[in-house]
Amino acid sequence: MATSASKKVIYAALVGNSLIAVTKFAAATATGSAAMFSEAVHSLVDTGNQLLLLFGLHRAKRPADAAHPFGYGKEIYFWAFVVAILIFGLGAGISFYEGFAKLANPHLVTDAYINYIVLSVAILFESVSWWFAFREFRAAKGNRGYLQAVRDSKDPTIFTVLFEDSAAMLGLIIAFAGVAANEYTGNGVYDAMASIGIGVVLTATAAFLAFECKGLLIGEAADPVVVAGIEAIAAEQAGIKRMNEIRTMHFGPDDVLVALSLDFVDAIGAGEVESIVSAMEQRIKRTFPKVSRVYIEAQSWSSHQRDLEKP
Repeated sequence: MATSASKKVIYAALVGNSLIAVTKFAAATATGSAAMFSEAVHSLVDTGNQLLLLFGLHRAKRPADAAHPFGYGKEIYFWAFVVAILIFGLGAGISFYEGFAKLANPHLVTDAYINYIVLSVAILFESVSWWFAFREFRAAKGNRGYLQAVRDSKDPTIFTVLFEDSAAMLGLIIAFAGVAANEYTGNGVYDAMASIGIGVVLTATAAFLAFECKGLLIGEAADPVVVAGIEAIAAEQAGIKRMNEIRTMHFGPDDVLVALSLDFVDAIGAGEVESIVSAMEQRIKRTFPKVSRVYIEAQSWSSHQRDLEKP
């Protein structure tokens, strides 16, 4: 169910974020910076998110049973959606709270050099984690554009970590700018505004991830290349007049269900139909390893059209 690449990306982010979170909380306590505290919460939330993704991957591995005959593959989509909610509810929520609280009562950040050191180290760690996620995502995207690859991806783990790390990098830059402006101008408003800015970044990230995970939870079709390949297999198969319909759905990143309605040649018998169906199923699964289930319905074109016309 889970690829080794997915787990490697999550483990890299987990180690980096847990170390960074401890350091940021210590710096926020020492300096009183709202931006640093927001960043510390951000890293803590990201650490929890990586644990949830690993939990989701573990749960998704469970075999099908009577209660869930198609397996538990979609659990990874659910937990990725929960991650998006946590980024908004905890990460963005606390950042906005800290920012507006300090905006109402601004004060100077003390010992700013501590923040500079911690933020610089954090940028270094986040860069390593981001590179792991970006490298795996780039390898998986092929010739597609980056945004299109995210839209087409059926594995939310890699692009979730990639967007988390991208938001973290941007948040660190905002925090660095806020602390620097605070020290240079002697105005604590800039530190508060940096915390609010981090909240905006996290809100946008959470909204995008939630939108992508929603589609996966509802059920997305297989890649058009897979669909076209299955149509070609049906067209080449002797004994089939036409394909009435093809429906596909992802039940996990590597778990695709295929349902076909085929109009068979009238002259062939039931035994030959069974042989054709068995041969097609084997060929489809051999050609597209992600296809785990193939259901083929024998139906005339006219009957299929009548079914489509029913309200």
